[in-house]
Amino acid sequence: MEAWSADGARVALREYTSDPSKVLVALQSLQTRYGYVHSDGVQLVADICNVSRADVHGVLTFYHELRTAPPAKKQIRVCRAEACQAVGARDLESALAEAGHPVGWHTDDVSVEAVYCLGICALGPVLEVDGAVKGRCPTTDATEAVT
Repeated sequence: MEAWSADGARVALREYTSDPSKVLVALQSLQTRYGYVHSDGVQLVADICNVSRADVHGVLTFYHELRTAPPAKKQIRVCRAEACQAVGARDLESALAEAGHPVGWHTDDVSVEAVYCLGICALGPVLEVDGAVKGRCPTTDATEAVT
């Protein structure tokens, strides 16, 4: 991912000009390019899509997949959906917490967050590390993920 650049962001957003229905995809485009949505990107999307800054902020804060800070080097996500909880997701969270990385932990090196469904409910509990999804995940995988 490249470093934030307002000029680069304008290039990435040029196809969304004056289209208020494209706020979400414009934000996703910035995140794909930079790894997150820079604070200056909010006003830029508002200007380009012809909506208010508040409208863009509302979309940005509604969708949990959108980030307002650069991602950690290692990203861990634990599924908290009912199907995963029924087969041990809380054990994964406990193992991560015991390893010093509870849900909500975020540094430049590691972030741990809870999500509500990673889409493979039949294989719970599910853990995702750097985009790789692992089903039927034992607690040892959770603790190894943070090392």
